[in-house]
Amino acid sequence: MTRHQRNCTAGTVYTYHERQKDAAASGYGTNKARLGKDSEKDFDCCCLTLQPCKNPVITKDGYLYDKEAILEYILLKKKEIKLQMSEYEKQIKKQEKLDEDGKKSQQLKRVQDFVESESSIMGGASSAKRARTGEASTSNGTKSVSNMIDGRNKELPSFWIPEHTPDAKPTLVKKPDKTIYCPMSKNPLSLKSLIPVNFTLVDEKDKTPLVAKRERFKCAVTHDVLSNSTPCAVLKPSGKVVTMECIKKLIKKDMIDPFTEDKLEETDIIEFKRGGTGYASTGAKAAEKARPVMMAS
Repeated sequence: MTRHQRNCTAGTVYTYHERQKDAAASGYGTNKARLGKDSEKDFDCCCLTLQPCKNPVITKDGYLYDKEAILEYILLKKKEIKLQMSEYEKQIKKQEKLDEDGKKSQQLKRVQDFVESESSIMGGASSAKRARTGEASTSNGTKSVSNMIDGRNKELPSFWIPEHTPDAKPTLVKKPDKTIYCPMSKNPLSLKSLIPVNFTLVDEKDKTPLVAKRERFKCAVTHDVLSNSTPCAVLKPSGKVVTMECIKKLIKKDMIDPFTEDKLEETDIIEFKRGGTGYASTGAKAAEKARPVMMAS
C-alpha cells in the first residue's frame, strides 16, 4: 500500500507535491503538471524572439512582434518566394521545350509511317517494317520471335544495371503563393498592416533593462500594472495600451481615444493575445506526461 492509499484510509491530509510524488511512485496512468511562468511567453514579448520588444508592433489579430524581427521575417519569406518562382519559371520553360520536341517527333513519325506505307504498297513489306514489328523469317519460312535479331543482341535488357534503370519522374513544382502569412494567425500579413504599440512604463526613471524587470508596463489610463493575468488592448489611433476593464467602463461610453480624441470603431480596439502562466492566469494550462499503465491483479 502506497502512502497515498494510506492517506485516503486514515483521512490524513497531504500536500499537492506529496500526492504528485505518490502518483509518480505508483507508475500508473498519467501525470498532470501545472505550467509555470517559464512555460509561456509574456504578453509584451515578441512572438518570434520571445523577448521584450524594443520597437513593438501588433497585427489586427492581436499578435505582438518586434518590428525588426517581423521585418526580417517578411524579407526572408519574400526571398523564398522569389527562389520558388524562379524554379517554377524554369520548369515551365523546360516543359514548353519538351512539348515542342514531342510535336516535332510526332511529325517525323508521321512522315516515316507515310514513307513505309508507300514503300509497302510499291514493293511489299519492307525490312524497316519487319524491324519495327520485331519479326524475321527463318530459312524454312517460319517467323522468328528471338530478341537477338536486328542488332538487339548488343542491347542489355537487364534492369539491374544503373545505365538501363528507368529514371524517376521529377517532382513538379507548384506555382508559389506570393502572399506572406502571419506566423501565428496564418492570415495575410504586410508591413503596412502592422500597428505601432506605445507602452507606458511603470517607472520611466528606472533604467533597468526591460528583460530584468518583473513589472514593466502599466495601463495608460488607470495606471494598473499589466501582466498575463490582465486582459489588455491597444487603441489603434494612439497605439496606447489599456486594460479591457478600462475599455469596458470608460472608453466604450464615448468610443473616443482619450489621447488623440479620434472616434473609435470596434476594429480600432485590438486585444492582446496573451500567454498563460498557470491556472491563476488565462485558464487551466496543464501538461500531461504519459507513463506505462500497470495491469491490476
